[in-house]
Amino acid sequence: MRTFLVTLTALLTVTFTNAQTADEIVAKNTDALGGKEKLSQVSSIHSESSMEVMGNESSSKTTVLNGKGYKNETDFNGQQIVQVVTDKGGWAINPFGGSATATALPDDQFKMSEDQVYVTGPLFDYAAHGGKVELSGQEKVGDVNAYKLKYTNKDSAESTIYVDPTTWLVIQTVKKGEAMGQPINVTTSYSDYRKTDAGITMPFAINIDMQQFALNVKVKNIEVNKAVDPTVFEMPK
Repeated sequence: MRTFLVTLTALLTVTFTNAQTADEIVAKNTDALGGKEKLSQVSSIHSESSMEVMGNESSSKTTVLNGKGYKNETDFNGQQIVQVVTDKGGWAINPFGGSATATALPDDQFKMSEDQVYVTGPLFDYAAHGGKVELSGQEKVGDVNAYKLKYTNKDSAESTIYVDPTTWLVIQTVKKGEAMGQPINVTTSYSDYRKTDAGITMPFAINIDMQQFALNVKVKNIEVNKAVDPTVFEMPK
């Protein structure tokens, strides 16, 4: 019994320490992005970007209404690709994926994408969104011995988030996805962080590795708290 109690105490201590450490990392990430007060004042973000995929250039624009909706529109070789995620579901138009008209996202795909409706990413205020964060030690991402966080959203979809211990900014995320009808791991790397006019810091260079191909995104412009009509997220009939 004495051995059992000692072991139990040790396990509880480790669990508590990890929880505290994970929250400490999240708090430092929040500060690095501009602080809780500034992040709490962000209601929307609109960005315009250029994107390179397989040697082809395209333009892209993204609109996020905090907690309500995410919409990305990409003009690729004269074809319009649209992806929308809301707090209730999602839809997409992708002529290259055999969907020339708006099609509802499958449930599992929606669950993996639903955190895109948060303007500052899943870590900030994660508990209020029904999420959970656990520390899984450290792991090398390039030359950085990054903190490895396991993030689980309210619908039990998991992703791995890597945080730079020097800047406290997210440098990479890994989550499950789908390409050409096949399950894949989507690795997104973030760099070239800059402070916007609104006082929050955001990445201006994003690389999305989908195993079969990669997207290189260069953000040209970011507007914070631009008025957004919620109807832009509605699925066309």
